[in-house]
Order: sequence, then structure tokens, then C-alpha cells
Amino acid sequence: MRYVTNLPYDTKEEEHVRIPMSDGVQLSARLWRPTSSDDEPVPAVLEYIPYRKRDLTSVRDSVHHPYIAGHGYACVRVDVRGTGDSEGVLKDEYLEQEQADAEEVLAWLAEQPWCDGRTGMMGISWGAFAALQVAARQPPSLRAIVIASFTDDRHADDMHYMGGAMLSDNLAEAGTMFAYATCPPDPAVVGDRWRDMWHERLENTGPWVLPWLRHQRRDDYWRHASVSENYQDVRCPVLASSGWADGYSNAVTRLLGNLDVPRKGLIGPWSHKFPHLGEPGPAIGYLQEVVRWWDHWLKGVDNGVMDGPMLHTWMQDSVPPSTSYEERPGRWVAEPAWPSPHIRPVTYPLTRHRIGSPDPPSEETAADEGDGAAMTVRSPLSVGQFAGKWASYNAPPDLPYDQREEDGGSLVFETEPLTERLEILGSPSVELDLSADEPVAMVAARLSDVSPDGAATRVTYGLLNLTRRDSTEDPEPLEPGRRYRATVHLNGVAQAFPPGHRIRLSLSTSYWPLAWPPPEAALLSVHESSSTLTLPVRPTDEPDEVPPNPFDEPEGTAPLAVTRLTPLEQRWDVKRDLIGYHAALEIVKDQGLIRFDGIGLDAGRRAYERYATVADDFTSVSGESTWTMRFRREDWDIRVVTHTRLSCDERDFFVDATLDGYEGDRRVFSRTWNETVPRDLL
Repeated sequence: MRYVTNLPYDTKEEEHVRIPMSDGVQLSARLWRPTSSDDEPVPAVLEYIPYRKRDLTSVRDSVHHPYIAGHGYACVRVDVRGTGDSEGVLKDEYLEQEQADAEEVLAWLAEQPWCDGRTGMMGISWGAFAALQVAARQPPSLRAIVIASFTDDRHADDMHYMGGAMLSDNLAEAGTMFAYATCPPDPAVVGDRWRDMWHERLENTGPWVLPWLRHQRRDDYWRHASVSENYQDVRCPVLASSGWADGYSNAVTRLLGNLDVPRKGLIGPWSHKFPHLGEPGPAIGYLQEVVRWWDHWLKGVDNGVMDGPMLHTWMQDSVPPSTSYEERPGRWVAEPAWPSPHIRPVTYPLTRHRIGSPDPPSEETAADEGDGAAMTVRSPLSVGQFAGKWASYNAPPDLPYDQREEDGGSLVFETEPLTERLEILGSPSVELDLSADEPVAMVAARLSDVSPDGAATRVTYGLLNLTRRDSTEDPEPLEPGRRYRATVHLNGVAQAFPPGHRIRLSLSTSYWPLAWPPPEAALLSVHESSSTLTLPVRPTDEPDEVPPNPFDEPEGTAPLAVTRLTPLEQRWDVKRDLIGYHAALEIVKDQGLIRFDGIGLDAGRRAYERYATVADDFTSVSGESTWTMRFRREDWDIRVVTHTRLSCDERDFFVDATLDGYEGDRRVFSRTWNETVPRDLL
């Protein structure tokens, strides 16, 4: 990244600005704005997240907010109520209170003497959720938004219930927020009130996994703040981006296809990162694109920002399987609209272990196939140990590894070696004619690129809880032995398969620990003669009207100075005991202790996750998430330790959690939860 010092506007920073809410609570903000805005007001851009502006996101924030401010904007980074140095308590994600607060923040910004009354919102992940959700509420000052790595569907396309199957990230992210929501404010900012504010959080926040588990169906809890319920609520322009290695690879194209406002989409090869920090690379000059967007929609500059294609995306070339990549080979391609007139769905029949030709079968071939005797699969719990994370953060290496071991416990269909290059762009789907011998069963469908040497790189995947085959609102148990038709939608992707490679479809009845398994191991019967794979094929015989490098090189302002005090620790270990048949995936993400030089504060974060099983006992699965957050100065040393364990039997989930707060070595707060939540056809 190129760090820029010569920006169009000189700027100044206010480290702590208090924004009053109507109920008396004050939110804490950090503000960067042009010095000239004292006399010449500018538009304001809000980023609104719960991840601590003064320390834990300060380095990241220092790269993009001063950069945007230096182009003539007041950039405002606000801690959500109950986090960082803002007052109050944060009990759950995307609540009505959070969004009402955001509307009040925007109204406050629009009234400031340094703001010209026009506002925008931007962010990644929670910040992007917030911007999209608030845009649907149509606050009067909000003129445009810029969002990255987000979704419009909180139930099915977040870390919760993909295809009605519960993701293990439902537990992992709940553990993350359990920790963040119980951290103290900084005494250097809030003064002697810090301890009272901290204990208010400790006493009023619980394990976030509990409300998420209590809503296993798509109900009003999830419909709230899901923009997919009514896309027409969004009335301002949207610049939306994500990455193919991210868990949020689907929402960009859904917004492009469903919004009725000026909109642009960008999907790169990235994990859960801003595009200017994109990993795997190549990263791009995203902040330049953001400034152009704001210049047009907040300042009225006629800069052609809406010219050209609606969607730019990175068409990924074939790569060997790896848990991380520095760069993904490929090229930029573009589509004029979405759905694209260039993409055509091509349906391939499934024959015995083969993905057949999309051409209609001849009468002789059809006669040979008969009515297609069922092929069966009952997967061991080991299928999924090399699946990687639902949303890659690229640290520690968390992408899926070689799928050959996974495929050993799966039902596999494969093409003949390709004779010419095949490219897909969009969401593949698998339509299955199937039956199961249990009332609750799931299917995981994986699409892989198989090289001539046999290595299998997962390209995309999808999950379906078969009790949700027709409805995630009103699931129905399976009648054992009865045949059903069910469609598994795989995550969107742009992928090229070269000549000589094969395309492989793998079906399994478990995918642990990426997804929580059903109560019992189910035998799935698939009638292949009436089952199909549909790929969104993009033609390769038309030249791309896209320059090789349509974006500038990444740039931003220089990050804040920090000093590393202790080393990072990153581990991803699969362990198997072949005597007691215990197996576990253990993940350590320890950021080490870092000194934020400008404020004399040391801070550290350590996350530990463990996902365990015994043999193929589906009720032996358990997941654990343990976080340690530490903040210290010479006369102040605080730790928060959260632990959440999720286990189950055939009928119930069991949540056992602890929360401990320490001042120095003295534990000053402790609480324990032991809760049972019934399984709801899950």
C-alpha cells in the first residue's frame, strides 16, 4: 500500500466527541475533518461499529478515515452503545435501539456547523450491516452508502443458519461479541466512571449464543433488519463489495438484482477484509473508488462514477489446494447488469458417479440408465475437518484444504476431463431426488476443481437442512423412506476450470465442524437419474471489455504507531486419537500484546476455539469459544475472560458459559450460565 501525505485538504482530529442520545446516553466518537470546515462545511461520513475506536480498530481506522477526510469530508467513527467509550450496554446485534441511535447520530452530524447537512455511511461487516439497515430506515440526511462484506438476510446468509443448518460460527461469533460487549471503557476518556460503566456491562450482558439458539427458524427476530424483506426500503445509492473467500459472497449480486437505486458492485478474491487491504491479493485502490463515490453523491461532482459496468469481479484461475494464498491468479471481468445477460444456466444430469453432458441424453443412453437406482451415503463426522472457516479472515490460514480426504466419506460425481476452458459466475445449485432414513437430515454439497494429479480444490459449497427443504419458517420432519425433491444453493463464485481438469460434486450428510450435525447419522439415498447440477456458465469466446488493471494501486494514510510487546500465536490443529476415537479441531488466534504509543495503552486479544467429537456419535459434538481481552497502563490492568461451551443430545442444546472480570490478579466479577434450548428439527 502507498501511504499518502499530500492530500487536497489539511485535516484535524478530535479524539473524543460526545454525541447525546434522546434518552440521555452519550455515544463516543472520533472525528477527522478538514481544517477549513470551520468556515466551509463539508459532508459527513459515519462508520458505526462496536469494536473500540480508541484502541482495537484505531490502526485500521487511521488508514482510511484521515484519507477520506483529506479529500474534503468529516469522517466520524462512533462506538455503538455499550462498547468502547460509549455509555450503555450492548446485548445483541442489530437491535432497534442500535438503529435508532444511528439515526440520531446522523441527525446530530447534519446539524453541526462543520457539516453541510449531507451524510453517508460506510463500513465492513457490522459497519456495513449498520449502513444498509439504517439506509432502509431512510433518514433524511443520508444520501449514499458504501458497504463491504455484509448481507441482506440475517438468518440464512450470515454466520447463523445457512440453508437452515446451524453454522459453528454461530458459536464462534457469539463468543467474540460476548467478549467485546463486556470490555471496559478507557479511564483516560471517561474518568472515574469507568468502573461503574464496566460493571453495568458485566452485569447486563450474557452469552450471545442463547438468543441465536432460541430462534432456529426464520422468524420476526431474523426478519428485523433483514433488508431482503423489502428491498424497496433502500432509497439511496449503494456501492457494495465483498470477496469470494469471505462468508458474505452472495449479497452483492442480490442487491444489484433487487435494489431500484443507483448501485455498483465489486467482488474480489478477498477474505473478510476491506478491498484496499484485500487478502488473498490483489488488493486494489478501493479508497480512491470510495472518494469518487462520495464526491458524486455527497458533493454533486459529475465524475462519471456511474459509467461502465454494474459489476466488476475477479475471475479466479485454478490453484492447488491451500489453506491460504498471498495472491489468487485471475483477471478482472465485468457485467453490465445483474442478472447478467451473458450468464446462462447450464444443467448437467447426475449419472452413476458422473456429471453427465448437458446435452439431452439419447434414447439408448436413457434406456441404459433405467430409472436410476439410488446411490447412498452416510458420512462420518470426520467429513468437514478440512473445510476451513465459514468466513475466511486469512489469519490463521483458514481456507479449505485438499478435498480428497473429505470426499472419501462423500457421494462423488465427476465430469470427464474438460476439453476446453469453462468459466462460471454466480451461484451453482444442485437439485436432488432423495430420501433419508431419519426425520432430521442435512446435505452438504461441494464443488471442486480436480487437477490431473488428483488434488481437489474446493470452489464453493452449500448446505441444506432437509427439514427446511420447502420453508425455513415452517420446517417439517422427513418421512423416512419417502422421496423428496430438494434444491441446495451453493455460494456464489467466479471460477475458471482449465482443460484437462475435472469438475467434482461431492455430497455428504455431515460437514462438521463448519456445520452442526443432525441428532442422528442419516443414510441418504440419491436417485441420480432425476438429480441435476446447474452451473452459471459465462462464455469464454467473447473478449472482456475490461482493462487488465481497472483499479489504481491501494493507497491510504500512514497507520498509527504501535509497538508489539508479545508475539502473535496462530494455530489450526486437527487432532485424532485412534485409541479412544476422540477428534478435535483446535484454533488459536492470539494477537499478542500491543502498545498503542500515542495513548500509552497496552491491549491484547486471544481467542481459542475447540470443536470435538467421539467416533461417529453425533451427540458427542461440542464447541468451545474462550476469549481473553486485556487492557493496561502503569496503574490500570484489566482482563475479561469469557468461555462458552455448546453441546447437545438428540433433543436439546446445552449452553454452559462463564464471564470473569479481573483488576490485576483479583477477580472482581464472576457469573455462570447453564441453559438448555430444545432442538427444533435441527
